[in-house]
Amino acid sequence: MLAGHAGSSGQTLLVDALNIWLTNIIVFALWFWSTDRGGPPTCGLVKRAHADFLFPQMTLDDREIRDWLPGFVDYFFLAFTNATAFSPTDTLPLSQRAKLLMMAEAMISLLTIALVAARAVNILA
Repeated sequence: MLAGHAGSSGQTLLVDALNIWLTNIIVFALWFWSTDRGGPPTCGLVKRAHADFLFPQMTLDDREIRDWLPGFVDYFFLAFTNATAFSPTDTLPLSQRAKLLMMAEAMISLLTIALVAARAVNILA
């Protein structure tokens, strides 16, 4: 692609860009899920595990939500919004590890759009 020879079809490149973007979201959702609070194996077992992310539910002082723990869908939403907005939306990174992971995901998403999608539009034009 950098030499100008990759992909003769704009539609193919757009599909490839979408595949890379969706893979990016899924991989980082799994990565966020597996690193936050020690990952799924420690879910509910460790009372005071260090959180890497601050979810909105964690800020509420409701008795019904007090013991709330994020699940995969919460991390999937975090990865999706980070890849779409290139920044945190409702969930804040608390640790340096979380900040670096979010930066890496946003950079991959931005590069995917800038390189692959832009090339596809150029071919279509």
